[in-house]
Amino acid sequence: MSTARAKIKPIQFLAVILTLQFTLFFAIFFNVPIARQVIGFIYLTFIPGFIILKLLKQNKLDIIENILFSVGLSIAFLMLIGLAINEIGPLVGVRQPLEPTSLILVISCFVLLGAVLYYLKNTGNEHSNELTKRILIRALLLMALPILSIIGAFWANATGNTSILLLALIAILTVFGMTVFSRKLIAPKLYPIVVFAIAISLLFHYSLISSYINGLDIHIEYHLFTLTQKNGYWNSTAYFTDPAYGTYNTMLSITVLPTIYSNVLNMEATWVLKIIFPIIFAFVPLALYLLWREKLGVTVALFSAFLLMSQTTFYTGMLGLTRQMIAELFFVLLFMILFSKKFSPRNLKILFVVFSFSLVVSHYSIAILFFSLVSITWLFTYFTKKTSRNLTISMIVLFFAVMFAWYIYTSASTSFETILRFWNSIYGGLGNFFIPASRGQGVLQGLGMEQAQSSLQLVSRIVAYATELFIAVGFLVLILQRKKRNIDFEYFILCSANMIILAMCILLPNFALSLQMVRFYHILLFFLAPLFAIGFIAFFEFIAKNKKKFLGSVLITTLLITYFLFQTNFVYEVTGSPSWSLSLSRYRLGLRLHTDFGFVTEQEVFSAKWLSQNVNSDNSTIYADSNIFSALVSYGAIYRDRLHALTNASNPHTGEFIYLGELNVVYGKVIAEDAWNTSDVLASKFLNGIYSNGNCEIYQTTPAQNG
Repeated sequence: MSTARAKIKPIQFLAVILTLQFTLFFAIFFNVPIARQVIGFIYLTFIPGFIILKLLKQNKLDIIENILFSVGLSIAFLMLIGLAINEIGPLVGVRQPLEPTSLILVISCFVLLGAVLYYLKNTGNEHSNELTKRILIRALLLMALPILSIIGAFWANATGNTSILLLALIAILTVFGMTVFSRKLIAPKLYPIVVFAIAISLLFHYSLISSYINGLDIHIEYHLFTLTQKNGYWNSTAYFTDPAYGTYNTMLSITVLPTIYSNVLNMEATWVLKIIFPIIFAFVPLALYLLWREKLGVTVALFSAFLLMSQTTFYTGMLGLTRQMIAELFFVLLFMILFSKKFSPRNLKILFVVFSFSLVVSHYSIAILFFSLVSITWLFTYFTKKTSRNLTISMIVLFFAVMFAWYIYTSASTSFETILRFWNSIYGGLGNFFIPASRGQGVLQGLGMEQAQSSLQLVSRIVAYATELFIAVGFLVLILQRKKRNIDFEYFILCSANMIILAMCILLPNFALSLQMVRFYHILLFFLAPLFAIGFIAFFEFIAKNKKKFLGSVLITTLLITYFLFQTNFVYEVTGSPSWSLSLSRYRLGLRLHTDFGFVTEQEVFSAKWLSQNVNSDNSTIYADSNIFSALVSYGAIYRDRLHALTNASNPHTGEFIYLGELNVVYGKVIAEDAWNTSDVLASKFLNGIYSNGNCEIYQTTPAQNG
């Protein structure tokens, strides 16, 4: 096997950074399409963190770990430096500190200074990384998976034909099968690349299915992102009458971070959220694979990663939760450094502080979850007189102090008030303990308390229940065989804590509703997914006394592939059954495209922008179908508290506005608490049409309505 050994001297490292810096300046100055976006993304996402690792002299990490921590440190650096520029700029007379020129100059100065410092401190040293040409070539071939997904998504947009997307899903399963059964074709060294390639493919097959953002929270996130970008400044003290805006505004992950990417790359806000953020999010399953591999071995890690990525929430719901995508990266990185033996005490403390702050300013719920998990872990180690390798009480206190201060002193304490409302909701819901509906629809479905609508859906649920059953079996195995399997006490406590949280979602009214059950389950899989693989393997070994490992691999792979085919809705699409996949079945969803998915169309974007440009929405009341608020909030930049649900009982006053989207105009339906014909809703109102693009209409009420 031919080997390529790369010796990187400090002077060569400095030359590479200078060359990349010059290339970036050239692409930005002449605004070279594609080059500015590609080079800018690589520069922002990898270089600052890579230099920080070099300055910390963190040389024990392998190549994949270096890349992963470079990404984490780069994202953290961008948020921290963005915050510093934002706060210092106005003090020195810069009114728009987040405008492109300021960002490029400051970030470049830090990168160049770091590169020079590394060169001066390490002159004469050299580092080597050994790679085989075969590994490099196969790694590049694996990246054909996301390319196929990208082509399939754009082809589906242009023609409505989803055959290439279906082929991309088959290709994912083929690669997964090859990874499980042939170490000659795909060696264990390539497993991290396999995980990353599958993650990118699944995320892009959904995020690129339209030219506009889709989801729930993402529309308010987009509004705050573009507001920050437009002002060139993030207002940390801004007050919003809608609590959601105030809470989201405290998060640098959806205000400062996307603004930096958009301004430096000269990329539209929509594509930052649909391309850049999914790529960053794809590092989450990669990080989890590395964490699981260290604790449980490559086989369990591979099966666990595939289970996590197969779950629908990973590549659908998460794409509409920008701040959570970023937060999950820091969430996993924090646990990686706490469990790792590769970091010196000094570096561990530095990284813990940096990643802790980054998590706090990315998502409050995930920050609270992390604080809860590490607190429980420390308490158990303390009272059982176990010694924690890296976790100390001072680290937990520091995290709490940062979290408390940030949520109290930004956006009029809205995040802190949201947290208090969450606990009050749980306490107030205890009176509904014996009412199953108080847990939410997601919990009821997970427990099998809702009837399946078809035989295929019943099979899908049975497969999902099987994965849940093996998680429970795996937890039992963990309890009985922890020492035999050499699983350390801290990791065992974390798994137990996540099982308790899952039980709380099921038992406590309103608890699962606070974050949505599917989101809870998604993040709990960070610790529970390995229990699935452990449980299945242990169950098979118990049943098959001869312990034929190959047969066990076939069975667990078959179960995971079946789970994947149902979760992606591949089965429903090829059989023509009712589907819940926007990417595979958009062409046949019809009315459901708007009622079930809140899909944003081009005509709705145009009409929302027209409304915001021609109507003073801050002082106006706008009535619209609650199913189509999305485009008005994001692309129309209209605050949600100015929008009122259009129903059959709505009675707009003179001068107020009624907005009709495609759901109302094309399908003639207004969907609120009940469904009405659009013509019936408008029949008793005196209206003056002021805009129409064929699919969307805007009316203003006239004085005649009031007699």
